[in-house]
Amino acid sequence: MRAAGIDIGSRTVKLVVVEGGATVLTRKALTSHDPLDAARTLISGVEYDVIVATGYGRHLIKEHLGCPVISEIKAFALGTKAIHPSCRVILDIGGQDTKAISLNDAGEMSKFEMNDKCAAGTGRFLEIMANALSYTLEEFSKAALTAESFEKINSMCTVFAESEVISLTAQGAKRHEVALGIHKAIVSRSIALLKRIAPSGEVFFAGGVALNKCVRTLIAEELSRPVVVPPDPQIVGAYGAALHGAALAGEKSYMRIVRGRDGENNV
Repeated sequence: MRAAGIDIGSRTVKLVVVEGGATVLTRKALTSHDPLDAARTLISGVEYDVIVATGYGRHLIKEHLGCPVISEIKAFALGTKAIHPSCRVILDIGGQDTKAISLNDAGEMSKFEMNDKCAAGTGRFLEIMANALSYTLEEFSKAALTAESFEKINSMCTVFAESEVISLTAQGAKRHEVALGIHKAIVSRSIALLKRIAPSGEVFFAGGVALNKCVRTLIAEELSRPVVVPPDPQIVGAYGAALHGAALAGEKSYMRIVRGRDGENNV
C-alpha cells in the first residue's frame, strides 16, 4: 500500500510517498502563480493508493482530488514524531510564516505560536535581504558566518528592512556584517516564539530556512539547546501527511526510523 503526502506551501510544493514503512519517493517544485498546476505536475505519473494534503493550498487540492486534508501543525507533529521520536519542540520556518510547536509525550501538539502577519523572519524575507545585498541565498549565509561583528537591523518589516539595508551599505557598512545582523534579527524572532511555547528541550528545526547554516548555528548558540535538523527539512510536513494517509488506510506499521550518519535520524 502506497500513501502519498503533499504539502502545498507558499513557496514550494513537496511530495512524499511511503510504502511498507519506507519512504520510496520525494519530489519538490516551486509553487509558482498556479499552485494547483504545480501540484498536478508533481504527482503526475506517481503511483499511490491514498493521498493526503497539507499546507496553505490543501483545500485547493481537496476540492480537485477529493482527498483528505490535515493542518500543517498536525502534519509536522506526525513527521517529527517519526523522524525524531524524543523531540518535543518544533521550529518550522517556511517561505511566509514561522511556527513554534510543542508536543506532549504522545507526540501530539499541545501548544503552538505562529507569526504569519507578514514575511518578516521567513524564507521570503531572507530572499529579499540577500538580493538587497547582491548575494545568492547560499552566499548570504556563508558571508554572515564570516562576520566577527554585525550591523543591527531595527525594522523587521520587509519593506523598511530593505530600505535600512540599502541605507547601511550606502553609509559604508560591510556587507557581511549587515548580513549577520539580518540573520540575528530573524533568529531573535524565532527564539522569542520558542521560549513562549517551550522554554527547554531540544529543538527539531524544519522548513526551508533550516537549510541556512547561519540561522541553524545562531539558534543553537543563542538558545544553548540542541538543534536537530533532518536531512531534508523541507519535506517534514509532506512526510507527516503521508504517514497520516497510511494510518487512514489501515497500515499498522507505517513508521520506520533509519539511523543516519552522525547519529541523526533520517526519513
